[in-house]
Amino acid sequence: MNFERLRHPFSPPESDVSVEETATEIPTHIKFEGIRRQALEIGRNRLLVTGALFTLAFAVIAGRLVELAVVAQIGEGARSNRIAATSKMRKVRSDITDRNGILLATSLPTASLYANPQHILDPKEAARKLARVFPNLDRSKIQTKLAANKTFVWLQRNLTPKTQFSVNALGIPGLYFQRTERRVYPHGRIVAHALGLTNIDGHGLSGIEGYFDKSLRGTDEPITLSLDIRVQSILREELLKSMTEFRAIGAAGVVMDATNGEVRAMISLPDFNPNKPVTAAGIAGFNRVTKGVYEMGSTFKLFTAAMALDTGVTRLRDRYDATKPIKVSRFLISDYHGKNRWLSVPEIIVYSSNIGAAKMALKVGTAGQKKYLKRFGMLKPAAIELPEIGSPLTPDRWREINTMTISYGHGIAVSPIQLVAGIAALVNGGNLFNPRMVKFSNGQQAVGARVLSKATSRKMRGLMRLVVRNGTGRNADVPGYLIGGKTGTADKPGPRGGYGSRRVISSFVAAFPMDKPRYVILAMLDEPKGTQRTQGYATGGWVAAPVVARVVKRMAPLLGLKPSQRTEKLPKPGDDLFIAARATRR
Repeated sequence: MNFERLRHPFSPPESDVSVEETATEIPTHIKFEGIRRQALEIGRNRLLVTGALFTLAFAVIAGRLVELAVVAQIGEGARSNRIAATSKMRKVRSDITDRNGILLATSLPTASLYANPQHILDPKEAARKLARVFPNLDRSKIQTKLAANKTFVWLQRNLTPKTQFSVNALGIPGLYFQRTERRVYPHGRIVAHALGLTNIDGHGLSGIEGYFDKSLRGTDEPITLSLDIRVQSILREELLKSMTEFRAIGAAGVVMDATNGEVRAMISLPDFNPNKPVTAAGIAGFNRVTKGVYEMGSTFKLFTAAMALDTGVTRLRDRYDATKPIKVSRFLISDYHGKNRWLSVPEIIVYSSNIGAAKMALKVGTAGQKKYLKRFGMLKPAAIELPEIGSPLTPDRWREINTMTISYGHGIAVSPIQLVAGIAALVNGGNLFNPRMVKFSNGQQAVGARVLSKATSRKMRGLMRLVVRNGTGRNADVPGYLIGGKTGTADKPGPRGGYGSRRVISSFVAAFPMDKPRYVILAMLDEPKGTQRTQGYATGGWVAAPVVARVVKRMAPLLGLKPSQRTEKLPKPGDDLFIAARATRR
C-alpha cells in the first residue's frame, strides 16, 4: 500500500528521487531525532513567548498599582490641604481671653445634620430611626421635613462626634453633614454679661461678642480683655453670697483700675449660662452694670463735696446747719440718723447728712453742679466697649429743689459703671478715664481728662478714709489696705411714681489703698431685706460694705498688693482732716 509522504516544513525540497531512494540515503533514527529536536524547539519558543507575555502583563499591573498608589497619596494630600484650607477659611470667630491669656470664649468645630428630602427613600422609616438618636426631637416633625418638596432641610445643629457616628450608622440615604462651629464659654456664668452671646449662625448679639462682632469674624487674633477671671470669680461669689443672705432681687459689682480705667471685673446678677442661650431670657440677660440706671443715693455726696471744695465755695473746716430738716414747698429733706447740730464738711460725709449736702450744693449753684457732673461723666452714657449702655436720667427742668436732691443722689439716675469711673477720678489725682473692657497693649497709655485739682483729690481721699474708719463704712475696713469709700442707700421709685418705703438700692463704693489708690470697687444690691444679724437694716453699710471688704481680702494678694505693716498716719493737729477726725469721735 502506497502512502503519500507528508512533507515536513524543514524537509528538503522535492526532487525526482523516489521514496525508496531517500529512505535508503537517510537512516530512520536520524530522521526521527530531527523531528524531536524540532518539536522541542517550537515548544521552548512558545514557552518563552508565553512567559514574556505574562511578565509584561504583571509589569503593566504592577505599574498601574504604583500609579494608583502615588496618585491616591497625592490626592489625599491635596484633599487634606483642601480640608485644612477650608477649615481655616471657615473659621468663624476668633478667641476671647482675659488679661492673663485665660480662654474666655472660643469656637469648636462641629457637624450639623441636614437632609435632601428628594434623596430620602422612606421618610417614615427614616424619621423612626432618627427619633431614636434624637429623642428630644418630635418624630412627626422630622417625618414632615423629610417628606417636604425641598432639597435642603436642617434637622439638628452642633452634633457631638458620638451623635454624628450614630447617625452615620443608621445608613439612611439623603442625610448629610455640614461643618459648623459652636461658640463655647469655658467659664459659663462667671463672665456672662461681659462676653454676651452669639446666635446660632455665629453672629454676636450682646456684650463683647456683639460690640466686636466684625472684628471677631475678621481675624484669627484673639481679643484680650482687661478682665481678670480670678477677680471676676471672687466678685461674683461674694455678691451672690450677699444677694442670697439679704434676699435681694439683683446685684451688681465692678472692679476698676483707677490709674487707667481698665475694668478688672464686672458682675450683674441674676446672670445666665452663655452655653445655653435660652437662660438669658428675661431679667437674667439684663446687664445692671452698664445698661441699668439707678439713683445711687449718698455715694453722690462725694461729688457734691468735691465740687464744693474744688470751686473754693467751701473748706473742710466750714460748717453747715443740720439742726432741722429743710422744707421746700411740699418737699422735706431730712437725715436718716440726724445729729441735729452744725456739721463740718467731713462730718457731712462721714455721717452721710442729706441736709448738709443739700446746703453745700446750693453754695455751688445749679450751673456749677451741672458743669461738674458733666465733667465727671454723669450726664451722658458711659463710653465703654459694650452695646448695652444705659442713658442717665436727669431733670427736664433743673430747679433749685433738683440741685438739692441730686446732691445726695436722688433725682438723677446713672449706671454703676458711670459712678465707678467718676469716683476713680476723685481719688486718682483728678483724671477721668473712660472705662475700658479691652486691655491696653504694650506701649499704649491711657489718656484722661482733668476734672479736678490734685489738691481736691487728696482731700477726697482723706474724707473717704474717714468714712471707713469712723463712719457708715466701718464694715468695709480691712487692716493694712487703707480702704476708703462711701455708703449709699436710695429709695427706689415705684412703678406709678413716688418712692416705696421698703424698696431700696444699697451700695458701697470704695478705693484702695488710699495713700496711692489703685483700684475702685462697687458693690450694689437691689431691694435687699434686713436680717436679724443686721437688726433689720438693709442699708449700704450693712449689706454692701462687707462685700467690698471680703473682695479686697481675697483679690489684693492675687494682684500683688501686700498689706501695709506700717501704722496708719493720723491727721495732725491743725490739719483740716484732724478737725474732722476729732469731730467724728464725739
